Amino acid sequence: MKEKNMDTKKLDKKWWKKEVGYQIYPRSFYDSNNDGIGDLNGITEKLDYLKDLGITLIWICPIFKSPMDDNGYDISDYYDVNPEFGTKEDLERLIAEAEKRGIKIILDLVINHTSDEHEWFLEALRNPESKYRNYYIFKRGENGLPPTNWRSHFGGSAWEKVEGEADENGNEMYYLHLFSKKQPDLNWENPEVREELYKMVNYWLEKGIAGFRVDAINSIKKDARYLNLPVDGADGFAYSIKYTLNQPGIEEFLGELAKKTFKKHNCMTVAETPLLEYERYNDFIGEDGFFSMIFDFSYSDLDMTKGGFYYSLRDIPTVELRDKIFESQLTQQKYGWGAPFLENHDLPRSLNKFFGKKANEANAKLLANVFFFLRGTPFIYQGQEIGMDNFVRNDISEFDDIASKDQYQRALGEGFSSEEALHFVNKRSRDNSRTPMQWDSSKNAGFSKDKDSKSWIKLTGSQAATNVADQINNKNSIFSHYKKMIDLRQNGKYSDCLTFGDFISIPLENEKIIAYVRKYGNQKVLCINNFSEMKQEVKLSEIAKVLGEKEIKIGEILINNFDGFENDGEKVVLEGFQSLLVEIL
Repeated sequence: MKEKNMDTKKLDKKWWKKEVGYQIYPRSFYDSNNDGIGDLNGITEKLDYLKDLGITLIWICPIFKSPMDDNGYDISDYYDVNPEFGTKEDLERLIAEAEKRGIKIILDLVINHTSDEHEWFLEALRNPESKYRNYYIFKRGENGLPPTNWRSHFGGSAWEKVEGEADENGNEMYYLHLFSKKQPDLNWENPEVREELYKMVNYWLEKGIAGFRVDAINSIKKDARYLNLPVDGADGFAYSIKYTLNQPGIEEFLGELAKKTFKKHNCMTVAETPLLEYERYNDFIGEDGFFSMIFDFSYSDLDMTKGGFYYSLRDIPTVELRDKIFESQLTQQKYGWGAPFLENHDLPRSLNKFFGKKANEANAKLLANVFFFLRGTPFIYQGQEIGMDNFVRNDISEFDDIASKDQYQRALGEGFSSEEALHFVNKRSRDNSRTPMQWDSSKNAGFSKDKDSKSWIKLTGSQAATNVADQINNKNSIFSHYKKMIDLRQNGKYSDCLTFGDFISIPLENEKIIAYVRKYGNQKVLCINNFSEMKQEVKLSEIAKVLGEKEIKIGEILINNFDGFENDGEKVVLEGFQSLLVEIL
């Protein structure tokens, strides 16, 4: 594809650039029928809340029929809704009610794998001669070993043995699962599989959804040589990403997917593409790219020094975070459009991740400013807008997440004590972001209509201090801060600047500060953030030099997480954890 700078009037008109996204983990959002599980009708009942916040687009995590081994990312029927969430009619009502409020709905598209309870896979097991055997990746092992030494993302071998299919030499048959053993990978090399998936995608787009978040999509192409890798852990396995992520030739599959589905509809797609090389962004999000935008995870896992292992946690250096954000933003700006985010269902709460146990309201507002005014379509994760925090569990048995249980065992295998392993999992578990939304201070946080109803997963226990009811009418709350940010981006004189404006990085000498400018025409807006608990001074001349200006002045104060700030015309002094969005003259 021809490489182009995407700051064009043509792309500026794309509807999805103007949206403000809100991610809902349906099991944990709101329970409308007192069974302890959030549901579609619960989302419908809270649409007015989201409308009041300023949300224009909702991404709902998987709602399709599933055994829930991985909380819905193991789909057994792409055409039906999981009964615990409701019915197809409930989904249609949600879409219609959201549309009345100017809110669009996108769904989670999981097409790297299915559930092992999907009819395709069940038939593949029942009849090895069936066409469905070629819908998945079956390989025979040798010498009592699986086909490769690849590790599943959730621990253990990425190959599961098929009972009763050993050959005359005793070599067993296996199927590939990059995730849980209950999530067999689909064989994208089979055109019949691809056509089945495209048919399903078009079905849901024709139902009125606005698009998809596309899960694990850069895993669909595998290196067909199926080679072993050097062992990288005490378990004797190796991470497989060298041969299973962003593989050469994946462009053919993604181009076909886009052509036969997304580009036939005026829909929005946001792809999960971890570790995608920046030089490939043009193919993915360029003018003729496969997707509208992608989530860039380059700065979401800076707290782990050894890829993916919870036991390698560390504090995140501000300068490293700054440089990763700058690199990500400038790359996305060069090629297309991004989707800035702080939290999602696979990460712990950002407050604790960046500021630890001492995290406070000022920290929450600072983080909000840093991410929300980046160039791209921002996504807010449920509870982020009120500053929900991590929990503390006392035993590994209290965790629901399969990845957390695996990480606990990995830490033990590396020689850490059970107390240390539990500490790591408490800090990084995906369960942290999957606890019920805290609507009020009651025993079950208002998650269910029945205040005595028990939720499917244990609450954080912080609802007395952090809940929607206490914040929604408090003009100084974190919720009100988010509402003000959204209004500023969506409406008023700076809307175009904060939406379509260029991103300009401001790499200051002071490494405690993250600062950047959004520029659109003659408008310039500075976002400047002090990540230190101590006062920090910034000379305006240093910012002016980066901008190529002789001098700059601070104009209108748009956002401030404190009551005021020091500005003598030559320098600004920020209080500890102070964050500002100001006009530059």
